[in-house]
Amino acid sequence: MGGRRPRTGHDWKLLAESCKALLERLPELVDQHLRQLAEHSPVYAQVLPHDQQWREAETAMRIGIETISAPRASPRRDLEHAERAGRRRAQQGLPLELLVHSYRSAGYLVWDALLEGPVGREPERLAVLMRAATMVWSAVDAQTVAASEAYRATERELRRRTDEQLQALLDALLEGQEAPGLAARAAAGLDLPEQGPYAVVVLRPERRDLREAVPRPVQGGGLRFIWRMRADCEIGVVALDADQDLGRVVRLLSRRCSGPGGVSPVVSGLGELGRARRLAELALRTCTPDTTEVVRLDQRMPTALVVSQPELAGRLVTGVFGALLELEPADRAVLLETLDVWLLCEGSAGRAAGRLYCHRNTVFNRLRRLEQLTSRSLARPRDLIEMTLALDAYRLSGGGVVGGEGCGAGPRYIPGHPGRQGDHPPSPGSARRTPKRGRRSDEEVAADVLRDAFQDRARVR
Repeated sequence: MGGRRPRTGHDWKLLAESCKALLERLPELVDQHLRQLAEHSPVYAQVLPHDQQWREAETAMRIGIETISAPRASPRRDLEHAERAGRRRAQQGLPLELLVHSYRSAGYLVWDALLEGPVGREPERLAVLMRAATMVWSAVDAQTVAASEAYRATERELRRRTDEQLQALLDALLEGQEAPGLAARAAAGLDLPEQGPYAVVVLRPERRDLREAVPRPVQGGGLRFIWRMRADCEIGVVALDADQDLGRVVRLLSRRCSGPGGVSPVVSGLGELGRARRLAELALRTCTPDTTEVVRLDQRMPTALVVSQPELAGRLVTGVFGALLELEPADRAVLLETLDVWLLCEGSAGRAAGRLYCHRNTVFNRLRRLEQLTSRSLARPRDLIEMTLALDAYRLSGGGVVGGEGCGAGPRYIPGHPGRQGDHPPSPGSARRTPKRGRRSDEEVAADVLRDAFQDRARVR
């Protein structure tokens, strides 16, 4: 407004008289303004009762008219009121475009009333109004901008508070709290069903691929993720459809992040997220630090049993690998790597030799030495289970990564498990022995029982 042509005292007097005459018609103008707003959108009436809407419109229009004739150095009461109105409308949920429209509509109404009234028809006063047009519309624009900026600032603050509330609700669910109505409030705020299949994902904190800054559902491969960042990990809640399984979750995460990560079993509602989070963390603990895998707990149950009992895991390593642990580190690493690769190859010495770049007899010799050091036989199912769990415990305790596959990926060899014929013997120490026909040994019977149990488990999956 600094570029306007200076006005004389007479001009200001005539402008003040015009505004005073307009204030006498203010109730009529407010009624007309509210009718126009109602015709434009029914939302105005839905947000505010008519009486409150009338009072606020009357105050805003009166302050706006008084501003037109106020001295230049006067405080901008119109802008202060516009800021308060913008904050209120944001809190009440009126869309911003309707707020802007209300200011524009009131501006047109006041200007037309100035020009069309008895005062505006006098040539001298009309000339003064024409010279004041820039000032009037600059004031309307400034009021609109002030209201809009206050609206946006309030909206951001409200969104931040809402996000904090939703984060608090989600955190409470992930911590396993059971306050009445907690799951229902979280479901409403996050736009998720209270009951339905869910899973929880836990990633190491350096992963950023799918995380959102606020807990809003994020689409990814047809799945919805809600992420929470914590100091030591990232936690994701996955909303599943009835026909979606955890394999799809793992495939998606494996493509979009470099691991490691753990995925919980499916739970039936938001109220079970606390248990799912604990199980996902347990799945993550089955991964070695340098692995790149995202793993499912239901496929890592034996290892999960080991890591869930650190003290017993340590005793298992000491009890099974006692003499082995006294070897030179390089010698110990060779034997453990051979065992790990042999297990990964489902007990196939030939395939293990291919991975280890050695002769299959070398594999047999190493495994035989391992049996001697541990006083255990890889042909006995119970001994094999102990050695497998001890190997996992040794790896996850920081004893070293063996086998090069990370996280113990791949199925372990189980005695009696169907594999390549002629490729793996019943025992590394009896590679050249021909199995006896007729009555079966106790070891063979136990192996068949263990094999049947694992096959039954696979069918259930």
